[in-house]
Amino acid sequence: MLCNTIAFERLMVGTLALSLLPLACAPASDTTGTGGATASGGTTAAGGHVGSGGSSAAGGSHSSGGASGGHTSVGVGGTPSGGSGGSTAAGGSGGGSTGGAESGGSGGGEPFELHKFVGNITTYNSVDTDGLTYSDYWDELTPENAGKWGSVQGNVGSSRNWSSLDAYYDYTEDAGIIFKQHTFVWGSQQPSGNVTEADVKSWMTEFCERYPNTRLIDVVNEPPPHTEPAYSGSIGGGTNGSWQWITNAFTWAREACPNAVLILNDYNNIEWQDQTGHFIDIVNTVLDAGGPIDAVGAQAHGLSGGQVSDSTMKMLLTRLHDETGLPVYITEYDISDNNDSSQLAKYQAHMPFFLDTEWIHGITVWGWINGKTWVSNSGLIRDGSPRPAMTWLMNELGRPVPP
Repeated sequence: MLCNTIAFERLMVGTLALSLLPLACAPASDTTGTGGATASGGTTAAGGHVGSGGSSAAGGSHSSGGASGGHTSVGVGGTPSGGSGGSTAAGGSGGGSTGGAESGGSGGGEPFELHKFVGNITTYNSVDTDGLTYSDYWDELTPENAGKWGSVQGNVGSSRNWSSLDAYYDYTEDAGIIFKQHTFVWGSQQPSGNVTEADVKSWMTEFCERYPNTRLIDVVNEPPPHTEPAYSGSIGGGTNGSWQWITNAFTWAREACPNAVLILNDYNNIEWQDQTGHFIDIVNTVLDAGGPIDAVGAQAHGLSGGQVSDSTMKMLLTRLHDETGLPVYITEYDISDNNDSSQLAKYQAHMPFFLDTEWIHGITVWGWINGKTWVSNSGLIRDGSPRPAMTWLMNELGRPVPP
């Protein structure tokens, strides 16, 4: 299924202007290395959970090649709303509603069309933080830790605590921004006990019944050789072979969450060629087995410093798309640099490519308040003021700059 363009809002100070950005939706088919960034994590949340992983987003055109031209501003708000009818409701022909909303049905089980977003994550246990309203600056939200299965359910025999996720989901619904789930199955922060296939299915089903407008889900995060859940053998096994446990996880996620874009998320897959190749092999093996992977996620934690050139990053990102046929999400982007000028230069080198490339369907920045991010010195707000990279990014997106 191919989709073409979608109208979305450009939020200016006091005004709303419509822009068109090429976008697509839906599934398609189609290196264990040395060096590089280590697995992603998450700042320590109250309750002692330390996270990893990353956010991502929706879409899926099968176009290949590079950027689609000059980028247009990406607006705040306009999350799609789900429904059972399958119709598209928004804005009449040739335009877009000022809400940017789209409603669609669950028939066919394919993901919905989404606008290209630039979002962020929760800050510890808060969305609005440090006197700033989150939705003024970001149009997608990924809970940094609260969506990990072990944060909801400490033991498979215990009850599930949804209170944090309830608050975050309600915030996105009220603000009209995209909610992304991170993560269903991972080799860390999972419940203790003897996890079975029934437990995994129950976790996915209850989540999507509770949060039906979840638009993006990291179904499996950081597959081997990076991490592997202790229960992988109980849900299909096949590591370094058929990868049946990953195929099953995506199949069950589609059954539970037919309206969400399902993502396989990993780190080092746009930094190191051998790891890129290994990740692509996993994706294509699962796709060939019928696993409904809709998009791939590149965490992008390893782009700070000088180990990975911009040309290498762009080449490996293009490989992810071209060799799988899937759209890509930048899921955990951060630049760790205490020097404002150096951080700004990296944002200016990376973000235009992410924004201009049609098959990159969304970007999640992994934290924005300095001192409260997983990677040190990666925050965009320092001592209550925007760093130059934040000012530049908000101007690029047509969003307000924090005071």
